[in-house]
Parts: sequence; structure tokens; C-alpha cells
Amino acid sequence: MAKKLVSVLRGTPSWPPPLWLMRQAGRYLAEYRALRARAGDFITLCTTPDLAAEVTLQPVRRFGMDGAILFSDILILPWALGYGLRFADGEGPVLPRWQPEDTAGLDLRRLEGALAPVMEAIARVRAGLGEDTALIGFAGAPFTVACYMIEGGGSKDHARTRAVAYREPRDFENLLAVLTEATITSLSLQIEAGAEAVMLFDSWAGVLPPSLFRHYVANPAARIKSALGKQFPEVPVIGFPRLAGGQLGLYAAISGVDAVGMDTATDPALAAALVAAPVALQGNLDPVALLAGGAPMIAEVRRILAALRGRAHVFNLGHGILPETPPAHVAELIALVRSGGETA
Repeated sequence: MAKKLVSVLRGTPSWPPPLWLMRQAGRYLAEYRALRARAGDFITLCTTPDLAAEVTLQPVRRFGMDGAILFSDILILPWALGYGLRFADGEGPVLPRWQPEDTAGLDLRRLEGALAPVMEAIARVRAGLGEDTALIGFAGAPFTVACYMIEGGGSKDHARTRAVAYREPRDFENLLAVLTEATITSLSLQIEAGAEAVMLFDSWAGVLPPSLFRHYVANPAARIKSALGKQFPEVPVIGFPRLAGGQLGLYAAISGVDAVGMDTATDPALAAALVAAPVALQGNLDPVALLAGGAPMIAEVRRILAALRGRAHVFNLGHGILPETPPAHVAELIALVRSGGETA
């Protein structure tokens, strides 16, 4: 019998909905901060199996979520392909600024060996989970990973990436093609190692106009879903085209994903109208509402639950947990969702 989270991701409604939270393993937890200090640097934390497994399991032990998501980073993929990556204190990720000739140096043959520690972490997590908790693997979507490579790190508007997409479409498509195949390989390895569902994070999908969104966001997602579906038909794929707004329906229809993540700005009722059932919906409490806790959080949770009752829905945030969030608020949220929005 499928675990509740997996069953809902495959399109079967359940009440109350299952729950997990983006960035549920992270800086808001004292136990994470202690382990992070022990690791020394972020890449070491992601690629040391016992450390990555422990971080993944920490929030599940403390709160009992329905899903555990592998602790890693979307930029581990270009790192595994041989592309430079470091995490600078106070800056976030720093990468070489991509040039068209760099694509030829991305070596797909490196992936299995470079990602072996990540797969070992997945196996350890799966062995440490209870029988009701599903393990979620993930990857960054090709467009979003390309954004970080082309910009050399984070960006407010990804203007350089968009300029490349307009001015050098063939070079941009070549980069996305390599990243798409690398993503298929990474997610396939994660499933083979024990992931029971996988999620595709397209964090910057919404910076593109509709004319480019279909080509550079929805089509690569369709290629990834098709490849995974042929090899692992029982494993649901969650797509998260953040900031996509009214294009959620287009994304769901073209990509063929089993579930669509909603960001904070998305109206759940509108998403339910745009995305045809049985595709599941996931989200979308504002992380700041979780930070606030109390009455504001309760009201938002009830609004989301009411909008999606009767629909296959996985309760989550619209983005990741903020580092300053009190753990007590997370416990309060989980109790509230599991009561169907009722308070004691």
C-alpha cells in the first residue's frame, strides 16, 4: 500500500492532507546549526553521507512530517558536472560566469561517481525513516540552474540569462539540453537509491515571458517527466514553476507532472481551476505567516485548506522556511493541518 504522501501525489485526495515543508531541514533548528558548524563548509555537508542523512532526518524526528526531503542543493548538479561552485559567507553560491564554450566542458560521465555520496545519503535516510514517511528527492530545473551558471550566482532579475535566451538561443538551448539530461540522470539515480517521489525546483521560472516560458520551462520539464515516467512509472514527479502565476495550467498540461507546487503569491482556488485534476497541488502557506504564528497563521492555513478540500493536496509552504522561524510555530502548524484546521 502506498504511503499517504505518495498516494496524494498520484492524485488521490486525502483529508486532512499530508504535509512536509520546503527547507524543513535548516537554520531554524538548533540541531542543524550544530551539525553545520561541524561540517565546516556547505558542500561538505551536502556530500558527506552521514551528515546529509542526519540533517534530512532531523525535522522528521522532531515534528513527524509525512515527507522527508533529501538535504542537498540544486547547484550540486553543476558541481558534479565539473563546473566550479563555492558558497561564500553572506553571498550565497558563487560560480564562474558561463560562456557558450563552457557547455562542452560539462561532463555527463562524471555524474554517477560525483553523486555517489548523495545516493549513499538517500539510502541511509530511507533506512532511517518510519513506514509512513516518504522520501523525496529533488533537482533544480534546467532553466533555474542555467540562471545561476549564467549570472555567476544569485540575481534580482536574471537579466543576463534572459539576454542570452533572446540573443544566443542556440547556445542557450545547448546548455539546457545538457542540464536536462544531467537532471534525468540525477533523479534516476536518486530513485534507484530509494527516493519515493522527486521534485523539480524551477525557482526562477516566472522571470520569463509566456513566449519563452513554454520553451525553456515547460518543455524541459516534459522531457524529464517523460524519461522518468518510462523507467519509474510508480514514482510521482512534483513540478514547482515558482512565480508562474497564470501559466500553471499550461505548465501542468505540457510537462505532464503528477503534482504542481504553488508559490506564496498563487491563489489556491485559481490554481485548482487552472490545473486539471487528478494532478495534485502542493503548497502554499506564506513562510512569513509561519514566522508570525498565532492567529494570522491559523487564518491562512484555514483559507488554504478550505480552497483545496476535495482535491489531491499536499500542504506545504509557498517557499522555504525562514531561518528565524521559531520551531514551536512549525509544531503548531503541523497540529493545525492534521486537525483539518481545527484548534484546541
